[in-house]
Amino acid sequence: MREDRDGWKVVSDPSAWVGIVFVDIDGTLVPAPGSAVHVARYLGTEEEMAKAEAAYAAGLLTNPEIAAVDALAWAGRTEREIDDWLTQLPLVDGIAETVQWCRAHRLLPVLATLAWQPIGKHLGKRFGFAAYCGPELETLDGSFTGRVRATFDEFGKRDFALRYAENLGFGPSQCAAIGDSRSDLPLFDEVGLSVAFNADQQARDRASTTVDGGDLWAVTPLLADWHQRIR
Repeated sequence: MREDRDGWKVVSDPSAWVGIVFVDIDGTLVPAPGSAVHVARYLGTEEEMAKAEAAYAAGLLTNPEIAAVDALAWAGRTEREIDDWLTQLPLVDGIAETVQWCRAHRLLPVLATLAWQPIGKHLGKRFGFAAYCGPELETLDGSFTGRVRATFDEFGKRDFALRYAENLGFGPSQCAAIGDSRSDLPLFDEVGLSVAFNADQQARDRASTTVDGGDLWAVTPLLADWHQRIR
């Protein structure tokens, strides 16, 4: 597989897969308060980002509004610097094992997230996800400018996932989504299996099922049952 400019990887043999598992980052792979706040801690803007994330969760801010503020803190930082720091990002247990399980059962693991694309790219390469999405930061000569190149919201996340699946010949019923909050709801409404993992109440109310705990591996029995129905 090769990666194109949008974070997709071209899957050479779609027939090798029977379905797709879309996984969120913030609140799912990265425990609350999420990657934006943890990166902001490194950049020195943690307090501002924590308030912004809380306002987003309450429906008072949109993701593009948060992104415009957050992007300013990245100005002057290099892509390599941020990628190196992301190795310290706090994560739930069991990510690598769950991705390996998905691949072994012909379920293609993909990141569907509102986290910045550098975060999706880092975790994708680190754990073996086939693709990622998210808002884009503008760069110049390997450094971030502090401006947003492309915004993204929960509906863009849903559209990315459905378009990615369609490109491989899969319908929504052949897709699963694992997430935790408001940004996952539009995708939860479309897929064959939706798992609210350590989720807030609105995600629990919309999901097919819920799981709580510190290890992503806990979702595999649910994926296994769904896998039996679609293969």
